[in-house]
Amino acid sequence: MAEIDNDISSVEVLEFTDDRGAGFSFWGALILSVALIIWMGSGFIFPSEDKLETAEQIEILPVAVVVKLSSAKPVTQFFQAEGQALPDRDTAIRAETSGQIAEVFVTKGQDVEAGSVIARFETAEKEANLMRSRAELERAQRDFTSASKLKEQGVATVARVTETEAALASARAQLTAAEEALADTIISAPFAGRIETLSLDRGEFIQSGNDVGRIVDNAPLTVAIQVPQQSLRQLQNDQPARVLFITGEERAGSVSFVGTSAAQDTRTFLTEIDVPNSDGAIPAGISAKIQIPVGQVNAHFLSPSAVSLNQDGALGVKVVDEQDTVRFYPIEVVRAQIEGIWVTGLPERVKIITVGQGYVRDGELVRSQVDSASKGADK
Repeated sequence: MAEIDNDISSVEVLEFTDDRGAGFSFWGALILSVALIIWMGSGFIFPSEDKLETAEQIEILPVAVVVKLSSAKPVTQFFQAEGQALPDRDTAIRAETSGQIAEVFVTKGQDVEAGSVIARFETAEKEANLMRSRAELERAQRDFTSASKLKEQGVATVARVTETEAALASARAQLTAAEEALADTIISAPFAGRIETLSLDRGEFIQSGNDVGRIVDNAPLTVAIQVPQQSLRQLQNDQPARVLFITGEERAGSVSFVGTSAAQDTRTFLTEIDVPNSDGAIPAGISAKIQIPVGQVNAHFLSPSAVSLNQDGALGVKVVDEQDTVRFYPIEVVRAQIEGIWVTGLPERVKIITVGQGYVRDGELVRSQVDSASKGADK
């Protein structure tokens, strides 16, 4: 055992403190990583000359838009309003005397001529009064004649003649009243028209002055509209008018009255249009739209989609000039149709932007392409 221990103690222990290659692998890897990162980032930090030249050669092209060629055309301006059809005449039928109705000759809804008999009162009492008045007149006439002859003979006095003359005048007045009372037993139509209402029955007692019906004359019709004060100067008597009734009927009419005093509540002026209605096909009281031509202007026809607002909120249209520069023109709508609108405020001939107007501004340079459909339509 002593020999083994001596052998172990004689073994030398190796140490590597002086080995220079022990840390090379760590530092080598670190240096290679840093070099790789620098190489990869060099393309961003120091771009190549080729890439710089390519960026400088890229040109930003103007926005492309589609335009429509448009020329101004004469357009008729209309004053438009809504109104109501009124009968030419609408009158209540009144009883002129009191009594029992003896006979009714018409029915509600019947067309009658002027002077047609509508109903008749019992006349027995009125006829008796008329006969009595005639007899009184004959007697008064005889008394006056006799007194006048006696005066010529010097027998009668002037006072007697004057008395009989007054009695004669009174008798004549009574006869006239009796004749009128008998005439009032006939209820007749004041004008030609249609019996709109009638509240009369045979045997019914009617008081004098009571309304017994209503007669309406629809030929012609009168369409009443209210005209704003700023449009009043555009209208005058005898102007032609186009009237479209709510029933679908369309008639030509003419202005018959333009008011000169404004309504206090609305500051509008009453204006009336006469519309022929000899067949009575159009009833009174229905609504109607009126169009009255008031002049002509040169205007462009365009789709509402071409209209836009500028920064100030003004309604207008963007166009392209000869230098392909966008120009904004404020417009005024003078006439509207289902297919589009007619506007003023644009030059006589113009290229209206129809596609892309929302992406360009006034003064901006664009690339314009004419819509093929507008090339032939503008001629």
